[in-house]
Amino acid sequence: MCANCSDSPFECRVPTRRSALVLAASALSLALSGRALAKETKPPPKPQNVISPDASLKRLMEGNARYVSGVSRRHDFKHEREALAGGQNPFAAVLSCADSRIAPEYAFDTGRGDLFVCRVAGNFAGVETIASMEYAVAVLNAPLILVLGHDACGAVDATLKAIKDDKPPPGHIPSLVDAIAPAAKAAMQQGGDVLNKAIRQNVIDNIAKLKTAAPILNAAVDQGKLKVVGGIYRLTTGTVDLIAQG
Repeated sequence: MCANCSDSPFECRVPTRRSALVLAASALSLALSGRALAKETKPPPKPQNVISPDASLKRLMEGNARYVSGVSRRHDFKHEREALAGGQNPFAAVLSCADSRIAPEYAFDTGRGDLFVCRVAGNFAGVETIASMEYAVAVLNAPLILVLGHDACGAVDATLKAIKDDKPPPGHIPSLVDAIAPAAKAAMQQGGDVLNKAIRQNVIDNIAKLKTAAPILNAAVDQGKLKVVGGIYRLTTGTVDLIAQG
């Protein structure tokens, strides 16, 4: 009983800080539940994008085959605008390198609203990227995440050189080096074609990071609602080679 209460515990007129927080949390929960319900009852702007993780991966690879063959579809962007202005439901999320030669929307022959793409040099999953992928999965219901590396990745190559020379690059680039360093060091220990091994290991490491990211992505994986896979984009052909699935 607080100092503002009478003898009866039911007559407290001044809420405690704890009770205020509980009430605020309850109100927020109700508000979010209401929004979630409203979202569930609203039809998706692209019904064809409501598919399973396996179907999503199949659709991506079929699009890549068209892209490689030079027979990409003509996408009607004009008539999609009105539907997409009210929402989005991409059938896959892609974590890609920021390299100007890599464009997931082209590489998988997709239209607007089909892919939720995050791009950063070295295609690694930092805090902001993980948060973005959580949004794609939890809010937009994306059933698949693809981590997409590529041949001759400059960010991975720069990381290898920085480690070998023990000299950090200028500006903010060391933040990229720090993120890619574990894969680079593992490849250096193996020897051989170190760059390609580091590129591949970097994709594998970030698949694992996204699959185990708690509490949202790992739960979606465990429930079978989400698959996280990896691939390498080949610059000379445009082909995406899958290297890991799960």
